[in-house]
Amino acid sequence: MLTQAPKGTKDILPSEVYKWHYVEGLIREICDLNGYKEMRTPVFEHTELFQRSIGETTDVVQKEMYTFKDKGDRSITLKPEGTAPFVRAFIEHSLFNEVQPIKGYYIIPCFRYEQPQSGRLREFHQFGIEAFGTKDPSIDAEVIWVAMILFGKLGIKNLEVRINSVGCPKCRKEYNELLRGYLAPKLPDLCNTCKDRYIKNPLRIIDCKEEKCKAQLTDIPFMLDHLCPDCSEHFEGLKQSLTILGIDYIIDRKIVRGLDYYTKTAFEIVSNDIGAQGTVCGGGRYDGMIEECGGPDTPGIGFGLGLERLLMVAENQGIVIPKPVAMDVYIANLGEVAAKEALRLLSLLRNNGIKAEKDYMSRSLKAQMKYANKMNARYVAVIGEDEIANNRVKVKNMSDGMEEEIVLSELTAYLKNKL
Repeated sequence: MLTQAPKGTKDILPSEVYKWHYVEGLIREICDLNGYKEMRTPVFEHTELFQRSIGETTDVVQKEMYTFKDKGDRSITLKPEGTAPFVRAFIEHSLFNEVQPIKGYYIIPCFRYEQPQSGRLREFHQFGIEAFGTKDPSIDAEVIWVAMILFGKLGIKNLEVRINSVGCPKCRKEYNELLRGYLAPKLPDLCNTCKDRYIKNPLRIIDCKEEKCKAQLTDIPFMLDHLCPDCSEHFEGLKQSLTILGIDYIIDRKIVRGLDYYTKTAFEIVSNDIGAQGTVCGGGRYDGMIEECGGPDTPGIGFGLGLERLLMVAENQGIVIPKPVAMDVYIANLGEVAAKEALRLLSLLRNNGIKAEKDYMSRSLKAQMKYANKMNARYVAVIGEDEIANNRVKVKNMSDGMEEEIVLSELTAYLKNKL
């Protein structure tokens, strides 16, 4: 066990991490362009934050949170998602007093105790954006648009944007009574979790993955058909804004999302390239969440996107993420004097922004050349005692095999001109 990562976690090795750097770089570029600023919150929070914000009827709170007591006997939870910590920081630092809307993003590790499967781990990484302070449905469309820009930049295709409205507390209260009336005769055939949801939040029954529950819901009434005028107008505004932005969408009445805090807009972006678990991005509006957590009445909208699943979709579609140049020049050296000169050159080249490396293993020249080739070095500079005595260095272009001999003191200028 000492030399094996815990179940549901995964090492990101140097041979793969460049893909993460590339995607994270795109995220920062896109967010900056669209006015979203980064927020960094602690990796753990007080457990009550997630109980109040996510909702105690969700699987996340009931089954999946990593919760423990610290040495001060406080209940602490490793964050299972990014919105609640963002809300807590918004309230704690009085960001509601700044010019609205507040638009932010995060790239964070999250933790959920669930059965590991393809693209779903117990420790995973999430990119999310949040926009606080406006009820305008066009910001809902912008949030979806930002996600689609990222997918487009990566070259990911075969995606569907699915939207729904889960109403507001006013119309959902009336709908819940209608739903309970529909579900009452079916209660004996529902799973135990849904029997509990029937009392606390019957809307979540629509999201149940149990086949025996799905079989009871074939003619269930949907929230979208029972919206109040305000929610109906908001949903029409969302559809119009998506059309203006050129985003095709499908109305999916079954989308309720897995967290209790959603109001009005709920959406998913679905891929057909990762099997049954096809959602690669999901989010929606949560207009009551900030007030529920102790802040002023402030509307909000956002999404969460798992980076592991995003990279899996890219791989399944054959998208090749470009590798960065690993090494501009390798300094092959022979002899003790040359080894010291190689170290001096290494410092000089790196200080001038050139990716340089030298031999640290006392390899033969042949072995050093093989190593440089394996490391995809663009050039190899060969120095020995004779070269040092003559103030010369041999430089080989590894792509075409051409060699040149230049003045040792001009190596930096030579390489900067070639690279």
